[in-house]
Amino acid sequence: MYLDFKFADDRPAYIQVKDYMKRLMTTGALQADQKLPSTRELSVLLRVSRNTVLSAYSDLEDEGYIYAVKGQGHFVVPSVSGVSVQLEGKRLDWAPRLNDYARLAEENDLMKHGIRAEKGAISFTSIAPDEKLFDLQNVKRAFLDRMSLEGEVLLNYGYAKGYKPLIDYLLRYMENKGVNIQGNDLLITSGFTEALSLVLSTLNQGHGRILCENPTHHTAIKNFKMHGYDITGVEMEPDGISLTGLARELSKRPYDLAYLVPSYHNPTGIVMSHQKRLEALRLLNEYQIPVIEDGFNEELRYSGSHIAPLVACAGGENNSVIYLGSFSKILFPGLRVGWVLADKTLIHYLESVKRARSIHTSTLDQSLLYQYLYNGNFEKYLKRAKAEYKRKYELAIRCCEEWIPMERLSGDGGLHLFVEFGPDFRTRELLAACSAQGVVFTPGDIFHTDGGGHHTMRLGFSRVSDENIEKGIRIIGETARKLLN
Repeated sequence: MYLDFKFADDRPAYIQVKDYMKRLMTTGALQADQKLPSTRELSVLLRVSRNTVLSAYSDLEDEGYIYAVKGQGHFVVPSVSGVSVQLEGKRLDWAPRLNDYARLAEENDLMKHGIRAEKGAISFTSIAPDEKLFDLQNVKRAFLDRMSLEGEVLLNYGYAKGYKPLIDYLLRYMENKGVNIQGNDLLITSGFTEALSLVLSTLNQGHGRILCENPTHHTAIKNFKMHGYDITGVEMEPDGISLTGLARELSKRPYDLAYLVPSYHNPTGIVMSHQKRLEALRLLNEYQIPVIEDGFNEELRYSGSHIAPLVACAGGENNSVIYLGSFSKILFPGLRVGWVLADKTLIHYLESVKRARSIHTSTLDQSLLYQYLYNGNFEKYLKRAKAEYKRKYELAIRCCEEWIPMERLSGDGGLHLFVEFGPDFRTRELLAACSAQGVVFTPGDIFHTDGGGHHTMRLGFSRVSDENIEKGIRIIGETARKLLN
């Protein structure tokens, strides 16, 4: 015993000794009421100073792991050693105890069942921001600024609705997008996914059907399924959702909700035209269907004029749009902060659901984001990030046009492109062949609501170097030509 202790330089010595002794006690290597080595003996055995052992024993006694008997030494508290008193029992089989919600989550978990990129592979699967662009100095400054002002408050419990300075900032931010915030309110969430889940959990499921674009965001599809919705996808056109298709589906059957990604749509990258936004809202409002608007990548516009979000197009009287926002694809995904902008009545109830589920979003994250925005860093960072992503975007387009034997390429901005081959082509086969050469991408079928899209793929370029964009797309193109011949 005591021969397996390994000292590390990155932690205080007495804590390492304390944790080591805890492990010996809780695993049963040291039994109940067993006498421990003296501080001098243990210091020799572990090759640490006696003061280190004294500090470790003092903490172990304070924490209730050992007790001291005057003149005799230290002993193990009986309730600490678990092995000797474990009850004999049958092992539980957890598989039949899992519900459909858990099974659906696991089945649709792309991190477990998606594309695995080997180390060193060229991966076009991510559409996260490039961490090399992160504005670390100003983030550190924002953190220190906020902590110096109200550090004690930020480390305590916060409010379910969110951090008030950030709420006020985001309301002004949305107002600058043309949104009439009269009658609306805002709730802070832990990113887009929680925002969507909160909304789906809060609204009544009368018909059990939801309407969206086809293809659409895989995370949204996963959440719709987990909340028990049947999904109807409407085909896309070069300027957004097909209005003919939308009208057709609305006339066929009733729906509880519609979910739309009007700007830099995931996965196609299409921006819905202003006129189409107005007409889609008119149609959905006519059938009294609430709209969840995903403000995905809205800031990453590289060309063309600004188009107001759906929630702004709806105007003052139409309160049917629920806007889900996040800076995750622009700023820092590690700060899990998103928001819901919606009618005050809905936010009132969403706040209570949020409180029941997670109490509140990290106040530290919210305050750091607020201070960074308040300091005026966002505009400077966005300008620099857009210039870099635009350059990569244009490079990726040039490479696709040169190398890939595609029928259609879409992507008006954002961090990805969407490639369509002929209808008989299978990008899963292409993926397998490319993966063997060290290149991976996201096959488009995972974004489709009807089992289609086998001839499509999404290429995320944000975290890929210029050299690898060129090399990777060339390999994809050359491999695709071989499969076509």
